[in-house]
Amino acid sequence: MPKPFSSLQAQSPIADAQQSVGKAHRAVRQAQSHPSEDTVSNAYNAMNKAEKALQQAEEYLSQQPEPVERAREELGQDRYDLSQVEDQLK
Repeated sequence: MPKPFSSLQAQSPIADAQQSVGKAHRAVRQAQSHPSEDTVSNAYNAMNKAEKALQQAEEYLSQQPEPVERAREELGQDRYDLSQVEDQLK
């Protein structure tokens, strides 16, 4: 009997990118609510991973770039928000 597909097995690069952007968003919110060098560093790491996932999704969806563009805009806003937190730490 074949195993049913789990949600992780059925992931596409765009779904991976959207999840990665979501993780980055949560990491930025964590840094905003609990500003520290560690939370800011974690948020930057999450955003870098999200950027890589977006690049892969962009290649996968070269004919339909809209979902990647929306995710990239969200990540850009998170980058700005995180820079504000970082400024508070200085």
